[in-house]
Amino acid sequence: MSGKIIVSAVSLILVVGVAIGVVVAVNKKGDDPTIQSHQKSVGVICKNTDDQKLCHDTLSSVKGADAADPKAYISTAVKATMDSVIKAFNMSDRLTTEHGDKDSGIKMALDDCKDLLQSAMQSLQFSIDILQNNNVQAVQNQEADFRNWLSAVISYQQACMEGFDDGKDGEKSIKEQLQTQTLDHVQKITGVALDIVTGLSNILEQFGLKFNLKPSSRRLLSDDGYPTWFSASDRKLLAQLQRQGWRSRITPNVIVAKDGSGQFKTIAQAIASYPSNFQGRYYIYVKAGVYDEYITVPKNAVNILMYGDGPTKTIVTGRKNYAEGVKTMQTATFANTAQGFIAKAMTFENTAGAAGHQAVAFRNQGDMSAVIGCHILGYQDTLYVQTNRQFYRNCVISGTIDFIFGTSPTLIQHSVIIVRKPLGDQFNTVTADGTLRQNMDTGIVIQDCEIVPEAELFPVRFQYKSYLGRPWKQYSRTVVMESTIGDFLHPEGWCPWAGAFFEDTLYYAEYNNAGPGADVSKRIKWKGYHGLISREEATKFTAAQFLKAGANDGTDWLKALHVPHVLGFAKA
Repeated sequence: MSGKIIVSAVSLILVVGVAIGVVVAVNKKGDDPTIQSHQKSVGVICKNTDDQKLCHDTLSSVKGADAADPKAYISTAVKATMDSVIKAFNMSDRLTTEHGDKDSGIKMALDDCKDLLQSAMQSLQFSIDILQNNNVQAVQNQEADFRNWLSAVISYQQACMEGFDDGKDGEKSIKEQLQTQTLDHVQKITGVALDIVTGLSNILEQFGLKFNLKPSSRRLLSDDGYPTWFSASDRKLLAQLQRQGWRSRITPNVIVAKDGSGQFKTIAQAIASYPSNFQGRYYIYVKAGVYDEYITVPKNAVNILMYGDGPTKTIVTGRKNYAEGVKTMQTATFANTAQGFIAKAMTFENTAGAAGHQAVAFRNQGDMSAVIGCHILGYQDTLYVQTNRQFYRNCVISGTIDFIFGTSPTLIQHSVIIVRKPLGDQFNTVTADGTLRQNMDTGIVIQDCEIVPEAELFPVRFQYKSYLGRPWKQYSRTVVMESTIGDFLHPEGWCPWAGAFFEDTLYYAEYNNAGPGADVSKRIKWKGYHGLISREEATKFTAAQFLKAGANDGTDWLKALHVPHVLGFAKA
């Protein structure tokens, strides 16, 4: 059955909020004050967008009294983005019907596209809700959320295209159809909306509106300091956990045990038990055991806290890999797509080995999610930080090529990053960030970590080149700060992406690192490599700045998760 999505004209009109019934009688079009006001407003809003023509064309539909309302222009840009994503989804659905039963690779790629584009629609709906329900000051106060959601749309679009193999004629042809007819436009129109939101403060000033960025009337915190969307019982439990330790006070909603001592024997069954419209936090305790299963936490299963008996005891394992014909996104042993997800004291691994090439252990696209005290183990593409704000703390993450990769605001703090021995003709890259546009709020930050070789690599560590990262996309952004780096790191520190030249536009930087690998005297000499940055510059990449959300101090979500974290610098 077709999954085609159709949005009614009525609902789209509600999104834009166009005022109807304003008629101005004039003799000369150029003398119409309403038209002049519109043209001036569009000029102000589109001035700093990368594609000014597309911006002007998109905003030309704003008419009448709305011509002086900056929120109407933002709404129009978001509506145009939603229209574009819906068109891409419908085309993906049609192509699945036409070609899905002929080639398993094409079917996997198109299925991934549909899933990703549905996620993009969800991100855009969040933006639409804020625009409909708040005044322009509240919209400005939540700029961090807007930028995150729009950046996520570009990430989803990008992941859709990455799923096709250009080396296979059938897949290449399908990709080209999607790209030229819908997906290129998705990226461009989302980029316009993102550019507008990024410059919103300046735009509002030119509209004669200037606000102090303070909490709006939309109250996000209760008196006890937790977000108001937490239930009273959830806030009480979080307070108890803060005082007495999380594990001793948790009564799980469900228990998973391979020996039958819990309600379920598999993690998949426990997640499937998540009640419809559940409020609060849903606790899943996974007892010690090796769980050989592939898991996806669906979008509706928000605020799950899944915890085990420790990363050496509770292990989720799989071995799907690209070398055996599985698309990268679908190789994940464990995938989370839900907001507010927390994982504690578990291992997620992909055992395909270096020969499996792309083989994801943990894929995460859940906004405001955290992984604490877990091991994430693999070789190539181990940790896929796909989209949205993510935080990792006290973890062990291992791999070879691009083993921390994605297009999201991700901060990895106080963890051990283990570089493994690759195949004989390979080299190691810890990160591969996919930031595609300058105004995206995405990037990978590694703070207060140890970056070391595994035991097998150590004796031959100088035979293999190991780097902190390479630029997957044009504006790749990665910062390594306050970390200890072993002597195995290649002196150049960073390497180029084969066949691409992003050295001028990327942003790579280091700050206050230690260890023999922290010597930057022989680093690459790219324009985009900023070397040792100042403390002031590095502040932008601390949790308090980099993982902002909401309209308050920006990190209430991280505090409310009750996970260990440092908002500023870890070292004096």
